[in-house]
Amino acid sequence: MIRNNSNHIAHTDKPGFLMNVPFSLSCDSPNNIWMEELKPEELVINHDKAISQFMTLYGFLSRHALVYLLPSYPGLQDQTYVANLGIVLPHTPEKTAVIANYYSEPRRGESAVGKKFFELLDFPIQQAPEYFEGEADLKHIRENIYVGAHGIRTSKNALDWFERAFDMKVIPFLMQDKYLYHLDCCIFPFSEEHTGVCTKIATPEALRELEKYTEIIDLSLDDAYSGINNCVVIDKYVLCASDLQDLSPSDKNYNYEKSKVESLNKICASLGIEPVYFNLSEFCKSGALLSCLVMHLNRNNYVVANRSTQPIADHSKVALSV
Repeated sequence: MIRNNSNHIAHTDKPGFLMNVPFSLSCDSPNNIWMEELKPEELVINHDKAISQFMTLYGFLSRHALVYLLPSYPGLQDQTYVANLGIVLPHTPEKTAVIANYYSEPRRGESAVGKKFFELLDFPIQQAPEYFEGEADLKHIRENIYVGAHGIRTSKNALDWFERAFDMKVIPFLMQDKYLYHLDCCIFPFSEEHTGVCTKIATPEALRELEKYTEIIDLSLDDAYSGINNCVVIDKYVLCASDLQDLSPSDKNYNYEKSKVESLNKICASLGIEPVYFNLSEFCKSGALLSCLVMHLNRNNYVVANRSTQPIADHSKVALSV
């Protein structure tokens, strides 16, 4: 049964997102290679700074979209990374929410919290089979076409289940780099027509399939490591994490970050959209970037005809610092 359009976020024409204030954020249980390579003192979260950085991003998104906040639960160290909580399938008439079935052990308690939340919002809900780590591993291209990661955090079995259960095509994308362990590190749909892809780590088969449905923008491996794909689109803006403003030219990451920002600026200029940068340094300690903090509740985030947008301050070449 399709829900009443007037009272369901998935059926409005307003962009809708889910976020979670990082009250429970910690790095107590390192669960990816980025965290494992940091020294213990580098894993300590400054919670005041993390919440301030979060609020800067939340403030921007909430000016342009409806943003729900998922309640925080103690002990769920990665709960703020809601992009892994599940996916709302935009091609289904009822906008089904599929809840994650985590591979990462410290994250398995998040699914029950997410399920309760989506029940309150009156979403039809299904639980994914082992293993599936949310929209961060399953990217919507257009219509019923998706690209899905498998091989690290999400299983090929889960992708096959999505195809059978929801009449959708999932282009399998084999994950082969432990530093790019979710699909949102490798692929970013700028629009329904253009998709950024780190082609160096994609199989020829995946690229051939993707080219049937979207124009591929080739992104370098170094830029992928720096987070050029970990973005979110809202109307004519592309939101990306960057601490370039706070790095000195002598910093080991300076040239990588500078390259990422220059590459994204160039792509956005060619597509007629604007990049906006946010300093999310506290979340980088978890091996996370901007897209990790946002889950789509619908797919009204792209520019559509006659949708008005409010002018904002020009942050296109300056990272927001906290």
